[in-house]
Amino acid sequence: MSLSHHQNQKFESPLPSLATESRLTFRLALPLIIGQLSQMLLGLADTIMIGKLGVPHLGASTIATNLLIVPLMLGFGLLSSISVRVSQAHGANQPDEAAKALRHGTWLALAFGLLAALGSIAIVPFLSSMRQPEEVVFLVPTFLITCGISIIPALLGMAWKSHADALNRPWIPFWIQLGGVLLNILLNWILIWGKLGLPAFGLEGAGYATLLSRIITAVLMFQWLTRAAFAKPWLPKRWLAPCDIATFKNLLIIGIPASLHLLTEVGAFSACTLMIGTLGAIPLAAHQVALNCASTTFMIPLGVGMAMTVRVGEIVGSGLPHEHARLRRVLLSGWLFAVGFMILSMLMFFFYGAWIAHQFVADSEVVRLAAKLLIIAAIFQMADGFQVVSVFALRGINDVKVPARMVFVAYWLIAIPLGLWFGLHKQWGVEGIWWPLALGLGIAAVVLGRRAWRKLISSTPRPN
Repeated sequence: MSLSHHQNQKFESPLPSLATESRLTFRLALPLIIGQLSQMLLGLADTIMIGKLGVPHLGASTIATNLLIVPLMLGFGLLSSISVRVSQAHGANQPDEAAKALRHGTWLALAFGLLAALGSIAIVPFLSSMRQPEEVVFLVPTFLITCGISIIPALLGMAWKSHADALNRPWIPFWIQLGGVLLNILLNWILIWGKLGLPAFGLEGAGYATLLSRIITAVLMFQWLTRAAFAKPWLPKRWLAPCDIATFKNLLIIGIPASLHLLTEVGAFSACTLMIGTLGAIPLAAHQVALNCASTTFMIPLGVGMAMTVRVGEIVGSGLPHEHARLRRVLLSGWLFAVGFMILSMLMFFFYGAWIAHQFVADSEVVRLAAKLLIIAAIFQMADGFQVVSVFALRGINDVKVPARMVFVAYWLIAIPLGLWFGLHKQWGVEGIWWPLALGLGIAAVVLGRRAWRKLISSTPRPN
């Protein structure tokens, strides 16, 4: 054995233990989890406060939210490429590459946000053709358009937050996001109910509150990022410099498949919402309550998954075989956190579903039906946590195309057709639509978990 090999062995640090990797994962994931929860609280606050206006208003917000969640998630998928590319550049100590990813990602966020806003306006004439309750559709347009415009600052803020997260500086963005949520709640109180001398705008007031809070949050995020000392080497020197097609392509290689993955999953839930809307206002309101609860608990494994992308991306970006050997324990640490929490949320939905539903709406029929849906949600909690950690870990090694295809099969070739058959054709109602969704999540968890385990251990990926 050569002397140089002995020297390399001497200076190579031993692999961190699973406990150490778990601490590192938790340290990065904690502010991301809380940040995701704070964003979810914005939706929960809207649901609770709008629910006080009545079932039709809650149904209208449900339709608008589920129409807008598709472009919003598509945008988030596109911008996830910023986290991947910046974390890989950070691991390789290439500040210029990170700055290029941020600058081009910002333009990408602005362009896609404008398209989403225009799309929200264009869809208004078609609302009446969606076979939703007439009293619900009447309330949708202004709320839909206002929230559609708010996607522009939401995506810009997400681009800048993703850059900070990838540099392992997630705490200040978290506090800014949390402040935005609290501001939204305050503005809801003022604009929905007409406080402080202003008129009561009702549902439209909730839309105005969302728009204003997202604008202020994005402005604060940009101001902090561009003035923070740690960020200066990693920021563009000229924000308005000519764009580079190769850099856009580099972002889109990750962003487009990630967007299609999110579109597949979120689009499936939106399609189910439209199916449930044909069953009446009460099933639609119960679906919205249960979906809000399941989406809130999902924010914990989502935050862990985001940490997985950053941690895996940094290891891959370093290009060091010894560092690559850590990936197994990094993945295990993410799975442990996600599944452990989802077991707790599963028990909560099982035993306290009716009480939880009652916090959203007073209507007894809505509460009864939402409690049944929360039992189904409880069953798919673990699968949901497992699959999101797996897919975000795969994203850190640039593996996005095959996972997107896997999720498409699980939802659109299995869950949605079965939901149409049992929910509408066999007339099992909203529960007949939710059970196939649980099946789709279970299938996605198995195939994505298996792929993550194999790809992170048996291969040595490199950034494109």
